[in-house]
Amino acid sequence: MHSPIRILLVEDNEVFRESLAFLLGAYEDVDVVGAVALGGEAARTAVELQTDVVVVDYRLPDIDGADVAREIAAVRPEAAIVFLSASVGLDTTEAARIAQVPLVGKDAGVDALLDVVRTVAGRAA
Repeated sequence: MHSPIRILLVEDNEVFRESLAFLLGAYEDVDVVGAVALGGEAARTAVELQTDVVVVDYRLPDIDGADVAREIAAVRPEAAIVFLSASVGLDTTEAARIAQVPLVGKDAGVDALLDVVRTVAGRAA
């Protein structure tokens, strides 16, 4: 049996961040090990917490998801990244394609996000 997938959430909306952590915490195969509000905190935190997957809100107040993805890849290349966005449009879709990371709409639901997290962590059902 695998150890739980270690997830870091990068989301500036506190209510959404805490709700998502709570909902993901209901699944035995994942462990939300940390959550930060700013993209600039993501890379350092991913290293400190040895995360497997970083779920990144694409639109953050300090830097965008593409910058977060580059910073994480530089210091924790073994961590997979998933973009999360309230508005899945051409700009976010193109950014995800360029960064070569999956993009999940916030309205897709926790199960859809969890499916993508499991896939990028190599634990697809």
